[in-house]
Amino acid sequence: MALGVALDLGTSGYRGHLVDLDKNGKILATAITMRHPLPGANIMDHLHFWLENGSDVGHRIVIETVDKLISTMGAKPEDISRVSVCGNPAQMSMFENIEIRDLAFAGQSILKRLNVKVPERRAHSIKAEELGMNSVKRTAEVRIPPSIRHEIGADALAMIMKTGLMEKKETCMVTDYGTNAEMGLFHKGELYTGSAAAGPAMEGQSIDFGMLAAPQAISDVIPTDDGRWYNVVLNDKLHPVKSALVDPRTGEEHRLDGVIARGITGTGVVAAMAVGLESGIIKLPRIETPDHRIHMTNGIYFGEDDVGEAGKAFGAIRAGHRTLIEEVGIKDIDVRTMYMAGASGTYVDPLKAQTVGLIPRILDKTVQAGNTSLMMSYDILVDDDGLDHMQDVANSIASKHIMFATSKIFEDMYVNEIAYWTEGMSLEMYNDMIRYAGLQPLPEIKRPKETIRLVVSDIPVIGAQGLKTLDDVGVFLVGSFEGCIGCKKCQKACPECALQVSKIGEKKFQVRINTEHCLGTACKKCQAVCPEDVYNFSAFKIVKKGEDP
Repeated sequence: MALGVALDLGTSGYRGHLVDLDKNGKILATAITMRHPLPGANIMDHLHFWLENGSDVGHRIVIETVDKLISTMGAKPEDISRVSVCGNPAQMSMFENIEIRDLAFAGQSILKRLNVKVPERRAHSIKAEELGMNSVKRTAEVRIPPSIRHEIGADALAMIMKTGLMEKKETCMVTDYGTNAEMGLFHKGELYTGSAAAGPAMEGQSIDFGMLAAPQAISDVIPTDDGRWYNVVLNDKLHPVKSALVDPRTGEEHRLDGVIARGITGTGVVAAMAVGLESGIIKLPRIETPDHRIHMTNGIYFGEDDVGEAGKAFGAIRAGHRTLIEEVGIKDIDVRTMYMAGASGTYVDPLKAQTVGLIPRILDKTVQAGNTSLMMSYDILVDDDGLDHMQDVANSIASKHIMFATSKIFEDMYVNEIAYWTEGMSLEMYNDMIRYAGLQPLPEIKRPKETIRLVVSDIPVIGAQGLKTLDDVGVFLVGSFEGCIGCKKCQKACPECALQVSKIGEKKFQVRINTEHCLGTACKKCQAVCPEDVYNFSAFKIVKKGEDP
C-alpha cells in the first residue's frame, strides 16, 4: 500500500489528510491539532520564540507535533512514501528549519546589518530524513510549494488558485481568515497583498471558552423573534447543526437533538458579536446583561474581555482591507466580490461578518471556499506536476505586497479601530478621525445580493476513518538557574498555569514549562516576577513529555 499525507501548517494549528495513493488519491482519514505547538498565540509570538530560544528547539517542537499528527491517523511509517505541505512563509520556514529573520524583521537595512540571506522559497522536494521526521519512511518525498514572493506564501498562492481569483475580470478581494489573515485585492490585472496579525480570537483562542474549529465547537448563533438564540455546533463531520435554543441574557436553555458544545470557535465569536450588536445586548465595549455575560449552551458564556479580544481581531482585518483599497486608489464600491477562505471564512455567516467589519461594507457577492491551503496541499500530493504548476502560476503573478507593519495608512486605520471596539468611540467620530487623516470614511452597509458557499465544511472530505483530534501538541521546556531560591513566584504568576517549579537538589530547583499552554515571549510574566533576577526564558531546553531532562 502506498500512502501519502497532505498537511496544512496554520498559525493556530495543523491539519492533515491520510491519502491512498494507489486508489486515485482517496482520502482515508483526517487529523487536526487543537492549537499550534509553539508557545504564543500568533505569528509574532512564534517567530520571537524561535529567535530567542533557537531554531533547534523550535524545529524539534514543530516536527514532533507533525509526527504526532500523522501517527494519530493510524498508518505505519513504512507505508507513507510521500508528504506535501502548505502554509504561510513563516510556518513553512520553521517546518524546513531555514532562515526566518527576513520574515521577523521589516526593512532591508536591518536585514543587511544582520547579514541575512533571504531564501528563494521556490517549489522543491526534500527527503523526510532531512527534516528528522519519524512518522513516515525516512526516504519519503516531502513536497514544498513555492511562495509568490518571500512574504507572500504558499497559503496565499493556494487561496488565489483555488478561488480562481486571477481569472476574474472584476475588482475583487480574498482573505484567509485566521490568526494571521492573508488577504489580496485584485484590480486591473494586478494583485495587491497584505497580511494582518489579527490575533487569536479569529480562531477562538484567547476567548474564555474558545477553541479551534473542531467537533463540539459553537460555530454560529441564530436569533429568534422572541430574543433567544439558536446555538449552532459542529458535529463529528465538522457540519454545523442546531444544538440548543438559549436566552442569552439568563442562560435558560432548551436542548435540541444536536451535539453538546464544549467551546466556541472563531465564527461563533463573530456571530455572538454581530447578533449582540444588532440586538443591543452589546453596546461597545460593554455587555448589557445583568452579569455582563452573553450566555450560550452548556454553561458556555461570552464575556466583556472576549468582546475586547474579538474587537482587536476584527479591527486588524478591517484596517488591512481598507489599507489595500487606499493603496490601490479605488473606492469601497469598486470591490464587487469577496472570496472567503479558511475555517473561519467557511463557517461564518457573511452577513454577520459584514456587520463586524470582516468583509467590505459594500459588495455584490461573497464566495466561501473552504480550507484552500489543505486543498492545495492535497493537489500537489496526488499530482506529480502540481509543484511545477504552482511555480508557473507564482512566476506569472504581478504582485505588490503592502507591509502593514510600516504602513502609515494601516496605522491610522488601526488606531481608530481599537478606539471603536475597545473604547466605545462612535462611528461618527471614527469617520471624522478617518477623514482628518485624509482617508475614506466607512460607507453605509449594503448587503451582498448573492452569497455562495462552495463547501459544506472547511474540510469537505474527512475520509471513512473519520476525524482524529490531537489535543496534546506540546513538549516540556526545562531550565535550572543559578541563584533560584524556589519561591515559586513564577509559577503563581503564570496566567495559563503552564509551569511548575520543583526541587531537584539540596539548593537546586527546576522550572518546567508545558509549551502547549505557554503564551510565549509576548507574556513572560514568569521572568518578570523573579525576585532574584535569575530567570531566563531563552535558556530553557526541550524534553519530550515523560522524558527526563
